[in-house]
Amino acid sequence: MKIGLFFGTFNPIHVGHLAIANHMAQYTELEKIWFVVTPKNPFKSKQTLLEDYHRMALVRVAIEDNPSFYVSDIEFKLPKPSYTIHTLTYLREENPDKEFSLIMGEDNLRSFHKWKNHEEIIHHHHLYIYPRISQENEKEPNHQFHNHPNVHFTNAPVMNISASFIRAAIKNNKSVEYLLTPKVYKYLTEMHFYE
Repeated sequence: MKIGLFFGTFNPIHVGHLAIANHMAQYTELEKIWFVVTPKNPFKSKQTLLEDYHRMALVRVAIEDNPSFYVSDIEFKLPKPSYTIHTLTYLREENPDKEFSLIMGEDNLRSFHKWKNHEEIIHHHHLYIYPRISQENEKEPNHQFHNHPNVHFTNAPVMNISASFIRAAIKNNKSVEYLLTPKVYKYLTEMHFYE
């Protein structure tokens, strides 16, 4: 089975994440999309990061009606900080019947050469790339990986929605109702997250 791994803090998960995941499930060879909730990104500050179990719960309620989606807490069980290469190695050993690919934004592909053991990752795994709205100076593709046989560019919808925008909007008492699924919106509102 071909699994697409969609890594993220999902702080919170929003309709942009879901649109991208759905595109990957519908228009690529990937049969199932696993949302891998990351405990702490080594490159991001943890100030506004909700507790791991809350972010897991938000993803769970967001995707529970879609049989193509699954939420994984695998990185909570691995040593911190969590590096993608370690997660992939563990998943391959535990699931020899599954083929794991990575789903990532174009912006991540541009910095992919800085990832730990990136050569090994791209040698053993396919990368499915979704477009991101880029700044003018970022428009040049990363030629190092652009024509790599394991890199696949998709026409997933470009969503100019970010979790940081949603957190700021909630803090400023603005409505984010249509940027989240109804269940996620209800959960966030009842728990008074990000207020």
